[in-house]
Amino acid sequence: MKVPLNMRRKSRNSYDMETASSPPVVPAASLELKTRRAQFQTQVSTLDTKRKQAIYVRRAFKKYGPKSNPNVILDGLNMTVPKGTIYGLLGASGCGKTTLLSCIVGRRRLNSGEIWVLGGRPGSKGSGVPGPRVGYMPQEIALYGEFSIRETFIYFGWCAGMTTQQVDGKLEFLIKFLQLPSENRLVKNLSGGQQRRVSFAVALVADPELLILDEPTVGVDPVLRQSIWDHLVQVTKDGNKTIIITTHYIEETRQAGIIGLMRSGKLLAEESPARLMEMLNVDSLEAVFLKLSKRQNMGLRRRSSILSSVTGVPPEVDADDEMSGEFGDNVSLSSRRRSVAVDDGIVPELPPEEKGPSKIQMIDPQHMKALVWKNFLWMWRNVGIMLFIIGLPVVQIILFCISIGKDPKGLNIAIVNHELNNSMDPCIPTDGCNWSLLSCRFLKHLEDRSIDLISYKNEMEAREAVENGNAWGAITFPSNYSDSLWARFEEGKDVAEWDVTYSTMEIVMDMSNQQIGQLLQRDFYISYQNFAREVTVACNYSKKYANIPVEFEQPIYGPLEPNFTDFAAPGIILTILFFLSVALTSGAMLLERNEGLLERSLVSGLTGPEILFAQVITQFVVMVGQTVMVLICAFVVFNITCEGNIGWITTLTVLTGLCGMCFGFVIACACDNERSATYMAMGSFLPIVMLCGIIWPIEGMHTVLKCISFVLPLTKSTESMRAMLARGWSISNSTVYNGFISTFIWICIFMTLSLLLLKFKKG
Repeated sequence: MKVPLNMRRKSRNSYDMETASSPPVVPAASLELKTRRAQFQTQVSTLDTKRKQAIYVRRAFKKYGPKSNPNVILDGLNMTVPKGTIYGLLGASGCGKTTLLSCIVGRRRLNSGEIWVLGGRPGSKGSGVPGPRVGYMPQEIALYGEFSIRETFIYFGWCAGMTTQQVDGKLEFLIKFLQLPSENRLVKNLSGGQQRRVSFAVALVADPELLILDEPTVGVDPVLRQSIWDHLVQVTKDGNKTIIITTHYIEETRQAGIIGLMRSGKLLAEESPARLMEMLNVDSLEAVFLKLSKRQNMGLRRRSSILSSVTGVPPEVDADDEMSGEFGDNVSLSSRRRSVAVDDGIVPELPPEEKGPSKIQMIDPQHMKALVWKNFLWMWRNVGIMLFIIGLPVVQIILFCISIGKDPKGLNIAIVNHELNNSMDPCIPTDGCNWSLLSCRFLKHLEDRSIDLISYKNEMEAREAVENGNAWGAITFPSNYSDSLWARFEEGKDVAEWDVTYSTMEIVMDMSNQQIGQLLQRDFYISYQNFAREVTVACNYSKKYANIPVEFEQPIYGPLEPNFTDFAAPGIILTILFFLSVALTSGAMLLERNEGLLERSLVSGLTGPEILFAQVITQFVVMVGQTVMVLICAFVVFNITCEGNIGWITTLTVLTGLCGMCFGFVIACACDNERSATYMAMGSFLPIVMLCGIIWPIEGMHTVLKCISFVLPLTKSTESMRAMLARGWSISNSTVYNGFISTFIWICIFMTLSLLLLKFKKG
């Protein structure tokens, strides 16, 4: 039997304010009795009464940071929001209000505890979260600045399942009610207060059953603020709509049906404003908050203990205090979570989840329409950015074709020619079958290879020129070079050792640069061969007489003199499109998430797959344009070798770009800000470029790196592209189709990771 409050006060007249100095101690012997009493009080509230509540929060615990030094945001918080009322959630900045609201709308997860919203746990079939039953206004503006007010309403209205006509009907009322400018004004051109009003209007547009407003009246004119409150009171009169509102203006919540005073992750009180002021005998809510905060600072943890320490009424055991474990550490978490058994009937702490739709629709056509329209509209409003995005890969492939793979020109070679009277004299070559000054004849062929010859007096000066970096090599001709070379040619095996020695030019080189050194060696060999052929033919000998007994026939694939451009072009084309797609998609996703747009869209009922697939559709269109421009520039303008089918080459390039888009989604979902995303993208760029055979053959790598290389996303596709471009192989060849298969596999892996991260990575 429950004792009336006035009788309890008489029986406890010895209770005084001294108990407020420390938390009430509950004897162990009476703990079980008090627990049963609390269970009984919980049991007597029927299931129908529970269903009149819009939100339950039980034992909510949320922390950030390492286990050794955690930052506790919510500390065993209990909260009950009745249907059809305005619930004012008050507290200083940093007390956990925004985190609590994010948990209620399902965008953050509790470390422990339970939340029940509109029929079930957030995200379950029976819950109204996420979906159009909830209108959510986050603390950020969370609007697209490039959209007009009407376009903003249309997007969020479509997300909520409304038609354009329904949106226009609500738009007229909300613009007039919130004193907004013309519907055609862009959001970015509005003042801060006007932007917050548009954000507030977006939360109202779908006429939601539950409205969650995080500081909607900040920066709003006092008259308009009162008008907003009057409207909120009006819409809750029929009892069908529930509002949770946080605000910095404590006194304005006098019009709320119930308020929760939050501090240090706990609710100090949860009562109507008038009742709280009456209980504490004060005339302002700020005074209420101040008194309760002081009592909390004295070490009181239970909500009822804090209130009783101020009012002088001894604390009662209530269900919320029992569930929050505020009697002390002796009550285990498992015992606090168990169901209550009375008269052999089991009643759970939270109402059972309502039945939701049995068939879950992963992709909603209405949502896809809104998302694709939004993405293309953003592109249209940012034409300059889009032109830069499309033109950037073209600029990069132009720079590659101009700067990479061409033979170096104007390389200096030091010459010491002792055949001349003075090595500094002009070296004039002879013509026809003339065996004099053969050194000058050879140097003419060397000059034809675009090599600059600089004469020096002696070998020491020439060597110093190489050592000082003024020349890449030094060539020295003996004084009787031509005579000795003629003797070697005429006498064959009977030539004197003297002639063999003096018919040899001496070359010393700077080989610190491998590419230049090897190209110069090639030029020396080719120049000498051309010089020898010219002399032998002029003297009526066969040109083969001057060749070494090795003849390279026409190659099966590629030219006789291959260039590095053709080797590197396949990998460079794929790398440009892959990493540009990574940057664009990750940047777009991070922009929406960091500005609160992604969270707001997800709360409105959009799903992760819908958002990703809409991004794929719009970015895919851009990427196809980039691919066409790059391939035209590479194959038509710069004549990069292309022996294969252009259709399959284009397909593989597009798929590689799509793979990069999916990798960008992974980065955006895994990283919290642009800086960490940049680090992740840059960290993956160098390993992929170095290990995928783009700038150096895989066959020249370490065995361990070869194994790693084969599982990277660009290795097989680069091999496939190179096989099609240089060899003309078709899709039936294993090297070619393995590139397609590998790319498809990586697309599936990246998309799966993106969906999982988007679904499960919550704060």
